[in-house]
Amino acid sequence: MIDSTRNPKVDGYLNNIEKWKEESEKLRTILLNCEELTEDFKWKHPCYTLEGKNIVLIHGFKEYCALLFHKGALLKDRHGILIQQTENVQAARQIRFTNVQEITELEPLLKAYVHEAIEIEKAGLQVTLNTEITIPKELQDKFTEIPELKTAFEALTPGRQRAYSFYFSQPKQSKTRVSRVEKCLQQILDGKGLKD
Repeated sequence: MIDSTRNPKVDGYLNNIEKWKEESEKLRTILLNCEELTEDFKWKHPCYTLEGKNIVLIHGFKEYCALLFHKGALLKDRHGILIQQTENVQAARQIRFTNVQEITELEPLLKAYVHEAIEIEKAGLQVTLNTEITIPKELQDKFTEIPELKTAFEALTPGRQRAYSFYFSQPKQSKTRVSRVEKCLQQILDGKGLKD
């Protein structure tokens, strides 16, 4: 491993974490030994790129640490170790760990997955994303009641439309969904996204 491939921001990150420190350091060593990757620091986590394109990220959660493959949905996963973090994550997949021994045992396999991810990026393959937006009934009702709301909603970017639709659809009770729609009316009319 060449020290010049180490990113000082990742050094700082690893020096300051307590949970999953040993596991993250082991994953870092594996990824730094994948010669084509460049170590970067994005989204407050170590990220490994190929010519500026994100390949894999190291991140820790309460119950586990993980490698997150940005185009993991395209990996063959012959060993069934990739996990879709949530049902709404379309492209990324994780391999989760709870101790260093798991990482050590899987090291040859992890390298193979990383090399496959590199080849996917080199080939220019893209994950086909589901861009269909399902408008909840409560929002449809407001469109009928306030036609300019529908116009404003349709003027939003597809990502903002999906975020609102998902947010409005989450509650089980209709009255809660109606309440969420009403709270966001002005924001939509102002052309802003849910998090703007």
